[in-house]
Amino acid sequence: MLKIKEQQVIEAAQQGMDAFVELFYNEIMNSIDGELNAESMQGLTPDQITLVAYCIYREEIMDGGHVQLIHNGYGPFIFLNPFAKAMRLWGAKEFSKLVYSGRKFFEENQKALTKECSDEEFMAIYENYPEADDLDDEFIIMEEEVTEIVARLIDMGGAKYMAGITFNEEYLKYLLNQMALESGVALLYQ
Repeated sequence: MLKIKEQQVIEAAQQGMDAFVELFYNEIMNSIDGELNAESMQGLTPDQITLVAYCIYREEIMDGGHVQLIHNGYGPFIFLNPFAKAMRLWGAKEFSKLVYSGRKFFEENQKALTKECSDEEFMAIYENYPEADDLDDEFIIMEEEVTEIVARLIDMGGAKYMAGITFNEEYLKYLLNQMALESGVALLYQ
């Protein structure tokens, strides 16, 4: 069970989508003592696993791209699990297509990208895989939109992420309106 206080959620929502999503990601990771493995994932819901996968994907791509994501060992978790399908079902259809393209890149280059190497050798890897740059650029262009989709899903289906935490009706209206304002949508919940 995640232990998020209502005030934490309010503060994160006020800071924006990134902080809101990050709050839930951090709590999920805390609930499994920061150890993401087959055993710890058994205690998570499919939606929580998808959220973790998205946050790892986003962090790795924004920091070092697909080359880094694969080199750091996240390729199987991201590309060989139903992450792309889950994101499509969440409404991030273009992102889902990108993840499928990333899977193809991963399958074609996994061996070379996951071998042990020095920092110098690792930096040289980037020059050998320019197609990864295209994947990275595509994500950077859509990142804000995808993060907004993820934030809205957390907001609308909070129980899937917070198991056992309840909020009063006024708070839920407030949070939904904050998210609407942030994206320039008229107030929907009054």
